[in-house]
Amino acid sequence: MIRTLLAAVAAGGILAAGAAQAQDKIKIGVLATLEGALTTLGEDAIRGMQIAMKQANAKAGGKTIEVVTFPTNASPDSAIRGARKLVEQDKVDILVGPVSGSEGIAIRDYSKTQPQVTFLNGSSGAMETTFVTPSENFFRFNMDGAQWLAGLGKYLVEEKKYKKIAALAEDYSFPYTQLFGLTLEYCQAGGQIVEKFWVPLGTKDFGSIIAKLPDDVDAIYLGLGGGDAVNFFNQYSQAGGKAKLIGGSIMVDQTVLSSKGAAKRLAIGVPSAGPQADVWDDPKWQAWVKLYQESFPPDKRFTSPSLTGTAYYNDFNAVFQVLNAINGDLSDGHKKFRAGLAALELDAPNGKIKLDQNRQAIGTNFITEVVELPNGDLVNKAVKTIPNVSQMLGLDPATRQKIGLPSRTNPECKTSY
Repeated sequence: MIRTLLAAVAAGGILAAGAAQAQDKIKIGVLATLEGALTTLGEDAIRGMQIAMKQANAKAGGKTIEVVTFPTNASPDSAIRGARKLVEQDKVDILVGPVSGSEGIAIRDYSKTQPQVTFLNGSSGAMETTFVTPSENFFRFNMDGAQWLAGLGKYLVEEKKYKKIAALAEDYSFPYTQLFGLTLEYCQAGGQIVEKFWVPLGTKDFGSIIAKLPDDVDAIYLGLGGGDAVNFFNQYSQAGGKAKLIGGSIMVDQTVLSSKGAAKRLAIGVPSAGPQADVWDDPKWQAWVKLYQESFPPDKRFTSPSLTGTAYYNDFNAVFQVLNAINGDLSDGHKKFRAGLAALELDAPNGKIKLDQNRQAIGTNFITEVVELPNGDLVNKAVKTIPNVSQMLGLDPATRQKIGLPSRTNPECKTSY
């Protein structure tokens, strides 16, 4: 699949811009997880990029766009290796990526050492990437993982009547961030999180964890994604698991819901939240889904675009809109380009996106539930939208700063903060 995707990029004229002179060409580097547990997320990120490139005819601001892609495995080390290759060897002007949370923190730090390059986060969602020590040349047009769960806590308590839950999640920065956002809202609404279980990214055997999951809870929150989520569903089904489930954003994304096997049917009815919903009655979103579906054969895509596919599509559209507005002028240390990105309000398929003072997205979040379509496909359907979600998460800045950053143990489950 990885080779097929990269071959398709090359065949489309994206990896090589022909005989254009350097001054008539802008080079964009792309980091995507094409190895490891989150491979499916990276593959769809590439699809989102391909669609944006095709729409723009590989041109923006009067210049040819050349893309160079580097595969990562979701580890910070692999992301840094890729960034160094793209920036220091390939001499890209702009870098888009990465996919995963801890990768994003590493790339944020690396961007500070490369002021000549402008960085756009791909889809990674760790909070601290922009919330603390932000980088002046690093822009994130997707919300972080805590923002992606905005509205879910109240929904679980008030609508689903889940008053007591346990949590199982991967042991790295993005799941910490997601559980941070859920904990703040869920516990203030009167819910209790009685126990947390952490597993390494890339876990193959969930048997011992499944045996420890408590029975005396209303539901279990699952902060898993990609291959880990599929493995859990398969093993939980085999173990006869019956608990009600709650999904983290990538647990109910198309990267999981489009996977093979019957075990994924455990996801039907699962409530979640995230930056998009497969089924939403907005015409712009429906047009994006149709474009995605028509751009690839059914066996080379998901039922609808994943959140990574949408995120990378949005990133490239943000780049192209600003380059067109400034006639491709990247002189003076990208001054015009960065000012344009900072001021841009992107009318994206999943809602309007603007950036805060840290160049972090403020956008629309979606409360969803997984449903089965008549043809048997599983999708997450919009139940409610939450507009203008910022990293403050509805708290005043002083309170928000006092709570600190996500970790295995932070924040505590309290009714007030």
